[in-house]
Order: sequence, then C-alpha cells, then structure tokens
Amino acid sequence: MASLEIRPAVTPEERMDFIRFQWKVYENDPYWVPPLVSERVEFLDPARHPFYEHADVALFTARRNGEVVGTIAALVNHRHNEYWGEKVGFFGLFEVIEDREVAEALLDTACEWVRAKGMDAIRGPANFSTNEELGLLVDGWDGPPVIMMTYNPRYYVDFIEGMGFVKAMDLVAYLVDLEPFHREGLPERLLRVTRKVEERRGIRARPLDMRHFDEEVERFKRIYNSAWSRNWGFVPLTDREIEHIAAQLRQVLDPDLCFFVEKNGEPIGAALILPDLNKPLLKAYPRPGVPEWWTMLKLVWHWKVRRIVDTARAYAGGVIEPYRGVGADAVMAAAVGQALLRKGYRFLEISWILENNVMMRRIAEAYNGRVYRTYRIYEKAL
Repeated sequence: MASLEIRPAVTPEERMDFIRFQWKVYENDPYWVPPLVSERVEFLDPARHPFYEHADVALFTARRNGEVVGTIAALVNHRHNEYWGEKVGFFGLFEVIEDREVAEALLDTACEWVRAKGMDAIRGPANFSTNEELGLLVDGWDGPPVIMMTYNPRYYVDFIEGMGFVKAMDLVAYLVDLEPFHREGLPERLLRVTRKVEERRGIRARPLDMRHFDEEVERFKRIYNSAWSRNWGFVPLTDREIEHIAAQLRQVLDPDLCFFVEKNGEPIGAALILPDLNKPLLKAYPRPGVPEWWTMLKLVWHWKVRRIVDTARAYAGGVIEPYRGVGADAVMAAAVGQALLRKGYRFLEISWILENNVMMRRIAEAYNGRVYRTYRIYEKAL
C-alpha cells in the first residue's frame, strides 16, 4: 500500500482539490446533492467568508500517490469559546474514502492541530458553526437531504466513533405530511388560539417585506441573537455574518413563507421557511468543469418551470423570551401553515432541532411531525 500523506490545503489550487474530492466519495450515491462549486470556493476562501474573521481554520487533504483520498477542516471558533467560556475546537468538512487508515489519520491531524491551539476538547462535524451546516447523519439515509442540511455515507459513523468520539448532542429533523391539512385545513384549536391572541394581546404575523430587505435583516438579527441565545452551541452572529447569510438566502427566499410576529408594530418573533432547492439542484447536478451558467439554467428550469419543489424547510424560528408562552408561537405557526397550504407544498421539514429543545419538539409534533432523520455532534477530550 502506498504511503499516506496529510498536507495542508492553503493555495487556491489546493483548496480546489479539497472541493473536487467530494465528487469522488459520492459518485455512485443517488442521494448526495452536489454543492455549487462557486459557493464552496467562497466558503473556503479566508478573504471572502466572514467566519474567518473570528476563527482559526486549517484545511487538510490526505493523499496517496498524489491522489486525494480524504479531507478535513480543523478550527477554533474564538466567539464560541468566549460566549460559552470553553476551550474547545472543532472539526468539519470531513470526507473520506472507505478506508479506516485514512479516516484515522485525518481525525488525528485535526485533534493534534486543535490541541496545539491550547484546546482541551474537539467537537464536530461542524461546517463551520451552528449558523451553517452541522452534524453527522446517523439515522435516515432514505433520500436526499433538504436545503442546507448535511449528508454522509453510513461508514463515517463507525470511523468517527472508532476514534473515541462520543455523542455530545443529537439534532433531529421532523417531517410533516401536509396532505391531511390540504384536505381538512389547519387544526381548529390552533386557529382558535391564534384568533384569541390576536384580539386580546394584539400579536400578529406579517410576511417579510422584500422592499425593505436590509431593515428586515436587521430585525431578524436582533430576534435571532435574543431568541436562540440559550440554545446549546449557539454563537451570536456578527454583522458581517448576517449580511453574508442574508445575501445568500435572498436568492432563494420566498417572502410569502417568511414571517415576523409583532406586538404593537415591534418584532418579537420570526420564522424563516425555505423552499427545498436541493431537489432541483440534484437534477441540475453541478460538478467541477461544467459551466455554472448551465447548471443554474437547469436548476431554474426544474424549480420555476417544472415546479418540482414540493418540500419546504423550517430553517429558523423563534420568539424572544418575554413573549414565550403567551400564544405568539401559535400565531406564527398558523401564519406559516396557511402560507404553505396556499402555495401547495406537500411536505415540511422542521430542522434541525436540538434533542433537548422540548418546546420546539412539541410544536413539530402538534403538526403530526415525525422524527425521520438524526444528526449527531461528537466530542472527544484531548
């Protein structure tokens, strides 16, 4: 067997090798949704992605005879450690052929890099934080992931756990079948509670106003950094990060599916529901070397012309603490449900939800949602 070499991926050419490798791992997997190459190039470019402004990130490739056989990122998110008072690093962007030696060498490299930075534990997978893609799929390989959710081969579970990583937290995804609601309407109890809250408390939902997008982004940032502040692993978004995420989401948002909940005109909650563009993206199947304009043309054809998007993802939703338990969540749930039915969606994925987030899990189950996928964050003491 040829000797194995772990190399940093620093130059643009080395980062492109890092990106291209994914297509080798998943070449025969019908459920993997390839990313846009341009998006991955930006994601890995320290000069263009705002995460690098408060984090140290190292990319590594594993090679045999010069050929890439695995990748991993090791990182220290200083904002996470400051917020939580921890000394923890992370690994992410872990991709590997079905070869335990390669997997162990990559994970060892990430552990050693994080340890050298003075950290006493490492968690992952995280690409790069809770504000982006998170977790290893450990249950639910029954179809493609929805937009901005992770996917991986089954053998990654054994490789990671075999290196002494243990569960730190599970993230669950609920699937809601909307067909019964198309036939029967939303639950009368939900509508009744919504009417009472609107009349007695003056709490109402309104859709996102794209004409004042920048102001809406600022409102969402305030709600997000307040409503999610106590969630495990949460890290407040910087201004640059919220601007970056907003610029990306603006291209795919349907304002009819995104809502603010307000009291006396003041936002107290928000819900961001995204159409699942992974379905047309899988049809378009981007790949290195194929002109991206051609990929985008196919994506738009399947999305806008063939209209194959029948699933939406509840990407983010929350109510600030003073207004929890007074019906604001019901007002928001009713507005979202009515919009989904009006737009003809057949399924809603509510993801991801921390396994210990009882309130959100109850809301998902109130819609007859069922846990159909589980993603895991692992941890290892160093």
